[in-house]
This record gives sequence, structure tokens and C-alpha cells, in this order.
Amino acid sequence: MNQQPIGEQVQQWAGAAIPVRQAISGYYCSMVPLDIQQHAKDLYEVFSEDSEGKNWTYLPAQPPQDLAEFTAWLKATCCKNDPLFFVVKDNKDARAIGMASLMRADPKNGVIEVGHIHFSQRLKQTPQASEAMYLLMRAVFAWGYRRYEWKCDSLNQPSRRAAARFGFSFEGVFRQAVVYKGRNRDTAWFSILDSEWPRQKQAFELWLAKDNFDDNAKQLLSLQQCFEKVKG
Repeated sequence: MNQQPIGEQVQQWAGAAIPVRQAISGYYCSMVPLDIQQHAKDLYEVFSEDSEGKNWTYLPAQPPQDLAEFTAWLKATCCKNDPLFFVVKDNKDARAIGMASLMRADPKNGVIEVGHIHFSQRLKQTPQASEAMYLLMRAVFAWGYRRYEWKCDSLNQPSRRAAARFGFSFEGVFRQAVVYKGRNRDTAWFSILDSEWPRQKQAFELWLAKDNFDDNAKQLLSLQQCFEKVKG
């Protein structure tokens, strides 16, 4: 009799759904499928506030020189079903202030990645930034995915800190994984599993609650404190 160890049985697995091109609404922001006519100008303006181009350092593209170049890049890169690009719209003024995509969707195995996260200076370190990530997570696990991935250049410390803050588990570094902009990239891998999501969801919703912010939109409990609270 074969006594070799094998993985646990995945009961009644029928696969996940293909990501849906539809708006995902939240309290502070909404994730809206990219529409170049509606969103290109707003995105170019807020991304241009990063005068040193630091937000583009670890992205595959170079900072655009003008709106026409940015629009051409959006048309060439961001209008596919995979990656499926979403714009972060601030619910206060309906302005586009960032973007992110769902990519490398593998419904058969239930694996999907969040990528090309490009948050403007207006979006970073705001309730909208965290809610944007929560909304994508919520959608992904509602579609039946078992594994949600985050990958970044291993030298991109802000991205690594963000992944940890959002509850992703660090899994290791793939050495010499990618060549981009003529340079090497060692890729750091992070993930959240469907078995972990219910507690992660509870922590996010505790943090996003209106009574967790004062009149100046300053948090009372940090997201990390909320994770610790739900663990207890």
C-alpha cells in the first residue's frame, strides 16, 4: 500500500469565478473598472504630483511626459481582462486617485494576484487606501478564490510593509525572477488564504468602522491593533 504523504483533500472544489468587470463600492472609496475617457486625466494629474517619479521606480513603465503619453500607455497596457485594472475613486468627490489590478487569474486552481498598485500621494496613508485593498480582497474571496497573492521587488520596502500591514504572509524571495527596465528583480511573495480571510475581513471591518476615526479622519485603533483584537 502506498504510504507516501499527500496533500489534504479539497472537498467539492469546482473552481473560482472569472473576475467581474464591475464597480465594488465602499464607504470611503469605490473600485471602478478603468475607463480611459473618464479616468485618464484625473490619474495623470494626481500621479504628476509625484514630481520625482518615486511611485514609478518599481513599476514596469517609466513616468509619462504628458497626458497623451500616459493615455497611450493606458490603452496599450490597462484595457485587458487580465490584468483587470480598477481605479480607486474617492467617494467624497468621485475623483480617481489611484489604481490597482487583479491579474494572473487561475480560476481552475483558485489563485489570483493583486498587482500594479499605484497610489497617488493623495491616496497613500488614508482610509481610502486601506479600504481599496479590502474591497478587492472581499471580491476575490467572494468569487471563490483560495489564494490571493501579492508580489513585489524585494527591494521595495514600502510595498513589503504594506503587504504585511494588510495581513499578507511573507513566503520568501524568488531570486532573479524578472528583468525590467534593464535591471534584475528578486521577487518577494506574499499571500492570504481563504481560510484566513474571515478573520482578516473582521479586522478590516473593525478598522474601517466610522467610529474608529475622529473628526479629523485620524484612526483610533490601527489596523494591526484590529488584527490583534480579532485574534483574541
